Amino acid sequence: MFKRLRRMRLNPIVRDMVEETSLHIKDFIYPIFVVLGNNIKNTIESMPGVYQLSIDEVLRECGELQGLGINSIILFGIPNIKDSIGSEALDDEGIVAKAVREIKKNFPNMLVCVDLCFCEYTDHGHCGILNPKLNSVDNDLTLEILDKQALILAQSGADIIAPSGAMDGMIYSLRKALDEGGFSHLPIMSYSTKFASGYYGPFRDVAQSTPSFGDRKSYQQNPANRREAILESIEDDAQGADILMVKPALAYLDIVRDIRERTLLPLAVYNVSGEYAMLKFAQKAGIIDYNRVLLETMVGFKRAGADIIISYHAKEVAMLLRSEL
Repeated sequence: MFKRLRRMRLNPIVRDMVEETSLHIKDFIYPIFVVLGNNIKNTIESMPGVYQLSIDEVLRECGELQGLGINSIILFGIPNIKDSIGSEALDDEGIVAKAVREIKKNFPNMLVCVDLCFCEYTDHGHCGILNPKLNSVDNDLTLEILDKQALILAQSGADIIAPSGAMDGMIYSLRKALDEGGFSHLPIMSYSTKFASGYYGPFRDVAQSTPSFGDRKSYQQNPANRREAILESIEDDAQGADILMVKPALAYLDIVRDIRERTLLPLAVYNVSGEYAMLKFAQKAGIIDYNRVLLETMVGFKRAGADIIISYHAKEVAMLLRSEL
């Protein structure tokens, strides 16, 4: 006698009843790129449907998002002036600090996460202060300015601090700075396992953050290293992170599952720009059933163990989920 598994697939009501993994729009965080100025909505050739937005346009975007049932965003800032230490990120009148205040004033129920890093703000495109002897980022000096950046954004009204700089001791340092600064209630969503990936290409177009020399392999994770990838997230768990994250998502679902089995913390994935662009250009070429592949991909993230999905597809997913009701 063999098991007839098809018995549970023949009736569509039974199929739905025993479905193990489901998507909900509450699972999603939508990334937004903010620039100085007014009435700015710059298209990004490598990321169809994604824009650089001035704050007034960000507010319009927030209205559209909430109309779709999306109440969570993550902000990335693109300053007009960059320098060696990313001074714009250390100014309480900086682009993201201003944007947070305006969003919270106009959309108090919008959950505003803020990306915490310096690659968009430095003239060299690396994620902190450079150490000439190492020809790389100085870990401990960068921790100091990350703490300052976090406090400015916390004071501006950010709901979640999301550090992506991949510095050792980053979560411990930020947790201490936030607690001592009166923000012990603010969660930290750590980019805890962040790979030195080729999937980030289009993001560097929109964020204008391509390194002017070298690469980020001295501080981001080696894509070949599974055990080290797990260790990075477990270490951030121990240091006080409230949410862990794997970035990118699509090529690293084994790591998502590995981490899911080793922590009780909520786990996010970042469905990054290169993953987004591949689907969008495949759609344009007419070689896939776009909506079906999109939802299949998102379900794959959830099935692997993700609780939260950061994705440029979030608005499309919201419309698809709504159409299924």
